[in-house]
Amino acid sequence: MDGPFFEGFGGASDAVERSILASPLLGGGLPAEARAHLDKAAERYAMTDVAETHLFQAEAIAPDHAAVLIALYRFYFYKGRLAEALDVARACVEKAMRLNVLGDDWRRVAPEDAAFGEWEALLPRFFLFSLKGFAYLSMRLGKLDQGREAAEKLLELDPRDRIGAQVLIDVLDRMEEEADD
Repeated sequence: MDGPFFEGFGGASDAVERSILASPLLGGGLPAEARAHLDKAAERYAMTDVAETHLFQAEAIAPDHAAVLIALYRFYFYKGRLAEALDVARACVEKAMRLNVLGDDWRRVAPEDAAFGEWEALLPRFFLFSLKGFAYLSMRLGKLDQGREAAEKLLELDPRDRIGAQVLIDVLDRMEEEADD
């Protein structure tokens, strides 16, 4: 995909986002008008109200599109609006569960339900990264049990920990140790 498409939201898009947006399954089919609003939001990132209006317009055009969800997530995250980012992370988890046909509760997802061990398998990876965002934001917002549960689910699905869930669990363990002292 050409154009700025998120560059204003905290720097260059990472490899996961680029692969998601390049995928016909997740990045394809974004209407040109929605993309134009995402680009305008990125260009006007410093003008919070204007950027957010463009994001809402993109969302109205393509409400469940991964590109729109990722843009909303990044916007709220980098603006420090973590409760709103958590809501979007939850929506990403739900979308990823639908795309992977994983049911309606991430807690019930099992390692054999998708190709979680295959790094090239984009849809399962989208689920894992969405769940990691959900876990991290849950922790940041003080929902520690929810964050731990999601991080532990990540380790169950990704035992090689390519997603980095163990770091989240280690932080929680240190917090609990410090609270016990």
